[in-house]
Amino acid sequence: FFDADRMTVMQEMIFAKSREEREAVLDRLLPMQRNDFIDLFRIMEGTPVCIRLFDPPLHEFLPYDRAGLRDLAEALDLPLSDVTRRVEEMSEYNPMLGMRGVRLGITVPEIYEMQARAIFEATIAASLEKNPVVPEIMIPLVSAKREVELVKSRIDAVASEVRTKTGSNFDYCLGVMVETPRAALRAGDIALNSAFLSFGTNDLTQMTYGLSRDDAGRFMGAYVQQEVFPEDPFHTLDTEGVGELLKLGAERARLADPDIIISICGEHGGSPESIAFCRQNNFNYVSCSPFRVPVARLAAAQLAISDKRH
Repeated sequence: FFDADRMTVMQEMIFAKSREEREAVLDRLLPMQRNDFIDLFRIMEGTPVCIRLFDPPLHEFLPYDRAGLRDLAEALDLPLSDVTRRVEEMSEYNPMLGMRGVRLGITVPEIYEMQARAIFEATIAASLEKNPVVPEIMIPLVSAKREVELVKSRIDAVASEVRTKTGSNFDYCLGVMVETPRAALRAGDIALNSAFLSFGTNDLTQMTYGLSRDDAGRFMGAYVQQEVFPEDPFHTLDTEGVGELLKLGAERARLADPDIIISICGEHGGSPESIAFCRQNNFNYVSCSPFRVPVARLAAAQLAISDKRH
């Protein structure tokens, strides 16, 4: 979305005055997204692909300096005063806890509808070439059951439209990224409309501690040195505090749906300690950044061998 050709379209969408105008702008983004997903499905060659829906706050696509505002006003053919006013309206005191993730998906539903359409059209295109693709769609930053119900109903409606329009059938599953303490505590409710729950431990740690991971480095060394925390909780999963939320969430979700898939994602997913915790609590898988995959696989293999020995 931050590529130059998409950035301009995103900015036009932000300045659109109605749902119809936003949809018209997003129609230009749809083929770009569809091609992204077709490429992704081809690269993955039929293995599972989980796509997180749009997450960042919209203000990230807007300039704040005078020169950037002038350039944007010129590109959109709008008065500088209108552009400046809109940018000021979009600003937030604490954007990481503001209108992003599912909150954006509910207040500006056209974005998620466009992404769902792109995913489903790409699914059909990629399935014609090889084995059927079954995309996993993940809703970020959920806090309440109703958020999932609203997004699910819209995505299901888009799927129905695409099936009718193309005459093709396809499967998909919808899940939730559990990044807020409330989502972990209400996982039983949320599981009723979810095929999987993925605990996003980066944000979950941040919200559980009330601690900004972008700023924690300033004092974390002193905290670890004085044994306030045994380790930086953003580097090593806090199995006592955050881990308690993970266990509660997993237990409550499985009571509601014994077949639900449970995982964690983020930097913690690549550490041997986190993998041991997830294995111990019967999580289905861990997800991590690519450069941590070898360490994660080795740790998982060692734990599996150790379990067989015992």
